[in-house]
Amino acid sequence: MRLTYEAVDETGKDVADEIEAISAADATETLAGLGLTVTTITEARPARVRTNASHTVRGQPRRLKNLSLLARQLAVLIRTGTPLADALGAIARQLPEGPWRNVVSDVHAQVEGGSTLSEAMRRYPACFNDICTSLVAAGESSGKLEALLDRLALLTRQQLKVQRTLMSAMIYPLLLLVVGIVVVAVMIVFVLPRFSDLFETLDAPLPPSTQFLMMTAEFLRGRWWMILIALAAMVVATKFTFSRPAGRRGLDCALVRLPGCGHVVRSLLTARFARVLGVLLDSRVPLLEALDLVRVSTGNILYTDLIGQAHEAVVRGESLSSVLATSPLISPYVAEAIRHGEQSGQISPVLLEMAEFMDEENESLVTTMARLAEPIMLMVLGVIVAFIAISIFLPLFDLTSLAGGGL
Repeated sequence: MRLTYEAVDETGKDVADEIEAISAADATETLAGLGLTVTTITEARPARVRTNASHTVRGQPRRLKNLSLLARQLAVLIRTGTPLADALGAIARQLPEGPWRNVVSDVHAQVEGGSTLSEAMRRYPACFNDICTSLVAAGESSGKLEALLDRLALLTRQQLKVQRTLMSAMIYPLLLLVVGIVVVAVMIVFVLPRFSDLFETLDAPLPPSTQFLMMTAEFLRGRWWMILIALAAMVVATKFTFSRPAGRRGLDCALVRLPGCGHVVRSLLTARFARVLGVLLDSRVPLLEALDLVRVSTGNILYTDLIGQAHEAVVRGESLSSVLATSPLISPYVAEAIRHGEQSGQISPVLLEMAEFMDEENESLVTTMARLAEPIMLMVLGVIVAFIAISIFLPLFDLTSLAGGGL
């Protein structure tokens, strides 16, 4: 791996450079032999080629959809004997005007100019990630580009399916939440004030719940701008906190340990890890390189750390399953399946089968949780509305009782 280091030489001069080594410890030892005392050493980020901002395709679902369609179309055209440059040109011409067409057109121009497809794709890291370019490069080197493009299309379609499942499962609960907030706000801000003058004419003590609602309504009407400022400050503070490594780690830890939902998050992340690693290994990508690629695509710092530990263990000659079996992030049956796959030399089929099974289970779990959330939110909304209604009419009932007693 390539590492970036800062060190001090024998004369006390600061030195900053990069070095190739199998691990940070090996790099530190090598630099010590050159008379350098290492102060910091981290893995170097892969070089990125700057691209035109107008060529950036925003949105993860949109990017996955475009990539899946491009990979499928290229695979079909190449399989029918169409040269790669001609296939890219045909695909670019049928795309609508926009950033994605600009990207494909530029990739087509580079391929016509003599670049390989993987080299052209690396110019657009926002559209083609490292896993995509590695699969394409493996297909080019093995002469089976169309087969690797099929696998890339399958991988991106599955990732898109998982995202769509999560979004569709959350749409209705979120809609209920928004409707509930609007209904409660309208009742407190617009309905309650109409009863305030009436309650003042009663000249009788109001129930505690009614007093609480009246104070809340008065505060919202007179201090609404303070609430907006507080909400904006919370959004900015949350974004700032989660943009920092410590905040992001805290969020990732909370997600995988959340009661009731943590096991679903872990299962989703494990399925993604298994599918991506299985596709890479099945495409003849070396294990160490595949682990590096999976590590940068996990989306969770805890899993990134775990895969980094697995990478170091494989470098030392240990098995992948030996590290996964000791982590609470990986289910024991997944680690056991991987161990048997290593022993039989069929680790990629095992990973792909496990990913397929876990994706089906995860889809069922997410759908079930969403269906359970709907009645719970309706019940909560009903209780809140009932509390407001009772608080409003309770003084009127008291007034009616007093009037009846007077008669």
